[in-house]
Amino acid sequence: MGYLNINILAVLAAAVLAFGLGWLWYSPFLFGKQWVAAHGHTPERLEAMKQGMGRAYAVTFASQLLMAAVMAVLIRMTHIQSLVGGLKLGILLWAGFVANVGLSSHMFSGKHIKTYLLDAGYQLVYLVVMGLVLTAWR
Repeated sequence: MGYLNINILAVLAAAVLAFGLGWLWYSPFLFGKQWVAAHGHTPERLEAMKQGMGRAYAVTFASQLLMAAVMAVLIRMTHIQSLVGGLKLGILLWAGFVANVGLSSHMFSGKHIKTYLLDAGYQLVYLVVMGLVLTAWR
């Protein structure tokens, strides 16, 4: 099972970067205000959401860690060695799976398309970042 011989530090770094990017993406510095408005959240709802944030952050980080590990395995199995290859894999995984699953779920949410676009944009960027990190730091 030689394809499982992946760089664990690179996987961890890719997950940490994706998680940190989420903090920035959904902060008032970038798209936090637009995300809150698109969801129609009230100050009271935002305050209530803070109660479960620890668990939500833990699950999000674990999910990103798993995605980074799977992407590292795919990079290894497909013999991708260039940054361009890592970038393309991030885009391909996003377009083929993440964007489609998110859009299908969104269609039943009753929310404005902006909510999907904000989330999908973040997912595209962090998958590209993961692809770049994992190909650069093999």
